[in-house]
Amino acid sequence: MRRRHEPVLAAAVLRHLLNGPGLYLDATLGDGGHAEALLESEPRARLLGTDRDPAALAFAGERLARFGERVMLAHATFREVPAAHAARGGEPLAGALLDLGLSSHQIDDAARGMSFMQDGPLDLRMDPTRDEGAAQRLARVEPEELAHLLRVHGDVTAAMKIARALVLEARAGTLATTRQLVAVMDRALGGPSHPRRYAQVFQALRIWVNAEADELEAMLEWLPGAMRPGGVVVTLAYHSGEDRRIKQSLRGPRPEPALRRQPWIPDQRPPEGPWEMITRKVEVPPPDEIESNPRARSARLRAFRRKSA
Repeated sequence: MRRRHEPVLAAAVLRHLLNGPGLYLDATLGDGGHAEALLESEPRARLLGTDRDPAALAFAGERLARFGERVMLAHATFREVPAAHAARGGEPLAGALLDLGLSSHQIDDAARGMSFMQDGPLDLRMDPTRDEGAAQRLARVEPEELAHLLRVHGDVTAAMKIARALVLEARAGTLATTRQLVAVMDRALGGPSHPRRYAQVFQALRIWVNAEADELEAMLEWLPGAMRPGGVVVTLAYHSGEDRRIKQSLRGPRPEPALRRQPWIPDQRPPEGPWEMITRKVEVPPPDEIESNPRARSARLRAFRRKSA
């Protein structure tokens, strides 16, 4: 029997997200833990729960079935959420949650190839029914592009050396499993690496295979128009690139570089963004939560509210 994944920072998420009656979006439904807590805490809340992982969506659907018509589910990536929202009436949202991490079930399922800790196919797809896995994509990418992706999405050092080795093996048809990827890295770097380095490479490849950066960008662009005035968005990010993009969205548009170099004019203000920050700095899991759930260690929570005008 599948065990439930423990939702990260559940109390803090509810403290910020609860915003009275209305429609809420959980765009990364996962096992449904945050959604269940929301629906229990606000009896007049309704939920649109979306996820790109069909298995997660099915499990969460069973967990949330007791809430009946208060819950609507859709199989959707972030890019597809606007259409799913419109198809269900397009009601302005009282709140939205974006938990950008993996569930324990995705990490522990060897068939997904999400972790270097166990052997499995080098897949890394959040939705195994769509597109191609990592092994197939690595056989076609250029080493220079892959090195760039490793740096941007994983802060990987020696990225070019690793990229060349991975592409060479993939094109030779000898890079099909997670253990083979680890072995290729070890040969390229002259010996076993620290586990953190393996994790960084797997993270970067997963973000690339699932187009997670582009998906997040699309979601952040859509959210201001989807929220009701005073609507609240809570995000849980797990690496610096995600958190940086969320912070940029909070700040709103910046003046063009040429305009920033012009002399300051009294009463001239840069254009304001649509959001008011609720959290002045990121919130992180307390030590007792990290002890009980070590995978929550890197979680960073931010919350912001849609301005009225």
